[in-house]
Amino acid sequence: MAGVPSKVGTCVSEGGYPAGTLSWHWDGKPLIPDGKGVSVQEETRRHPETGLFTLQSELMVTPAQGGAPHPTFSCSFSPGLPRRRALHAAPIQLNVWESVPLEVQVMVEPGGMLAPGGTVTLTCETPAQSSVQIYWIKDGMPLPLPPSPMLVLSEVKPEDQGTYSCVAMHPSHGSQESRGVSVVIETDKEGPTTGYVEGQGLGTVALALGILGGLGIAVLLIGATMWRRWQRQRQERKAPENQEEEEEEERTELNQSEEPE
Repeated sequence: MAGVPSKVGTCVSEGGYPAGTLSWHWDGKPLIPDGKGVSVQEETRRHPETGLFTLQSELMVTPAQGGAPHPTFSCSFSPGLPRRRALHAAPIQLNVWESVPLEVQVMVEPGGMLAPGGTVTLTCETPAQSSVQIYWIKDGMPLPLPPSPMLVLSEVKPEDQGTYSCVAMHPSHGSQESRGVSVVIETDKEGPTTGYVEGQGLGTVALALGILGGLGIAVLLIGATMWRRWQRQRQERKAPENQEEEEEEERTELNQSEEPE
């Protein structure tokens, strides 16, 4: 697989004298180990009785992304004697396939702003769930939790607010981090239904004010009616008193007119 170190093969030469050398070739060209994409481990042994040499060379290659899909490797042995031709082993052809990057993403349930005391569940989704280990990160710092594809935040508090992401660790694909998702906690201390209760409270206040206004108007109307009734009764009581006074005045005048001059 591209980008992953792979063992190509082991080349062995037995019973040689002098020891000679083993060499590797890539698509017919000499392969020079660089310790990065190409590494060779060699071992030389000499038999204590015969004095003959055994050579062993193991080739490790890390195919590059976008490289040849079918590279060919071969091994050759060059004797340490003059006018002796090199011996070549049968070539080895590899099939290199490109790794498909993991598509890692975080799903949040429920979405949107959270109220203090609520619960939110974060799920890390990746195509290869069976062989992947999931780790969680908050605000760029790993969380001290065991690997799990799910992160549950219960009874959330303001300090739980932040940006969360997950890292998928695959044995062959390596690691890949998802995009961060934001968890936002309401700062109001009313409770899980703060936003709803606040709007409902305004409606309740308006309804109460309307009721009080209606009661006030009713009280004024009742007061005005009673005041008018009281005025009418007062006038009716005064009417007989005025009539008696007028009759008393008339009698006084008559008495004065009957007295002799």
